[in-house]
Amino acid sequence: MDIVLRASLAFLFILLLTRIVGRRELSSLEPFDLILLVTIGDLVQQGVTQNDFSVTGMLLAVSTIALFTVLFSYLPWKFQILRPVLEGIPVILIEDGKVIERNLKRNRLTQEEVAAAARVQQIASLADVRWAVLETSGQISFIPKSSS
Repeated sequence: MDIVLRASLAFLFILLLTRIVGRRELSSLEPFDLILLVTIGDLVQQGVTQNDFSVTGMLLAVSTIALFTVLFSYLPWKFQILRPVLEGIPVILIEDGKVIERNLKRNRLTQEEVAAAARVQQIASLADVRWAVLETSGQISFIPKSSS
C-alpha cells in the first residue's frame, strides 16, 4: 500500500510540475530538457519504490500511474469544469498582427519563437497573422489574415 500512496503522490506532483513549467511540444525540447525529464523520471522512481526491487512493487507503481493517467484523461471529458485545470486553455498570442506581450511573458515565449513557428507554417511575417493561438498541446496554431 505504501508504493500505491507514493506513486499517487508522484503522479500528482508531476502533474503540478508540468502545469507550472508550462507548455512545450515534445518535438521542441532542447537536449537539456530531455535529459532533465529522464533524470526526474529516475528520481521519482527511487522515491516511489524506495528499495523495493520486486516485480510486485513495479506492478503496483506502474498500475497506479496508469490508473491515474486514465482517470485524469476521463475527468475533463466527464466534468467540463475540470478541463481548464487538468488540460489548460488555449491562449491567444497574436491578434490581427499584434503580438500580445502579456500572454507571451505568461507562457515564457519570445517573439522569435513564435516567428519561427510561423515560418514553419509558411507565414513570412507576424503582421500577416490574424490569430496565433498557443494550444493546450503546446503547438501554436496560426490563422493568416485573408488576402481580400
